[in-house]
Amino acid sequence: MDQSAFAAALLDPSLPLPAGVTCARGEPDATRFSVYRNNVVASLSRALGERFPVVRRLVGDEFFNGMARAFLTVSLPRSPLIFAYGDTFPDFVAGFAPAAALPYLADTARLEANWTRAYHAADATPLPVERLLAIAPERLAGIRLLLHPAVALARSDFAIGTIWQAHQAEVVGSVIVAASESVLVTRPTFDVRVHVVPPADGVFADSVLRGETLGEAAATAFARHPDFDFGHALLGLASLGAFADSPLQGDPA
Repeated sequence: MDQSAFAAALLDPSLPLPAGVTCARGEPDATRFSVYRNNVVASLSRALGERFPVVRRLVGDEFFNGMARAFLTVSLPRSPLIFAYGDTFPDFVAGFAPAAALPYLADTARLEANWTRAYHAADATPLPVERLLAIAPERLAGIRLLLHPAVALARSDFAIGTIWQAHQAEVVGSVIVAASESVLVTRPTFDVRVHVVPPADGVFADSVLRGETLGEAAATAFARHPDFDFGHALLGLASLGAFADSPLQGDPA
C-alpha cells in the first residue's frame, strides 16, 4: 500500500479510495475508510482543542473545529506523543484568513503552547535567589544562566496573559485586549505558572532566554526602557523559577 496516497486520502475526501483498502471479501470498502477518516480528524481536532482551550473558547467550537481541520491538511503529528501535536498551530493561526478579525489569537495560542511544553518539560531544581545575591556585582555582567527546562516567554502587542487568566474562570469578564504584555511561563515545582511581567523585564527576559549574558541582556533592556531596574528584574526572574540550579558560567574575573 502506498502510505503517502493513504495519508493524502485520509485528509482529502475528494481523493479516490487508496488501493488496498478492502473489506473481508477483498472488495474496496469506501464506507469503512470514511469512518476511519472521520475518527482520525475528530481525534486530532479534539487533541488540538485540549491543548488550546482558550483559543477554542475565544472562537467557539464550530469555528475551532473548522480551523483544526484546515490545520490537519498541512500538519500531521510527527510524534506518537499526541500531547505534543500542534507546536506549529500558532503560526498557522497567524496566517489563517478567517481568524484575521482576532489579531491576538495567534499569540494566545503561543502562550498555550508554552504552557503545555512547560507541563511536560523535564524536572529541574530552580536556582536559589541566594546564589545570585552571593555573586560579586562586578561578575554579574559576564554570567550566562542555565534556563529551567520549563521556562518560556511570549511577548505580544496584546494582553494575552490577561486573556488567558480571564478564561480560566467559568464566566469570562471583560478584557481590554489592546495592551501589550510579556508573559513568562514557568514550572519551578509541580504546577505550571503564568506571569505577566513588566515590559522592561520582558525585554530583559527575552534576551536572557536567547542566551545573552546578563550584561548584554541588561544593555538591551536599558536601551528600550531607561527606567529598567536590573536587580529587580534578575531577582524577579529567579524567584519565579526561570533558571535551573547549576554552576554559574561567566567571566572568571
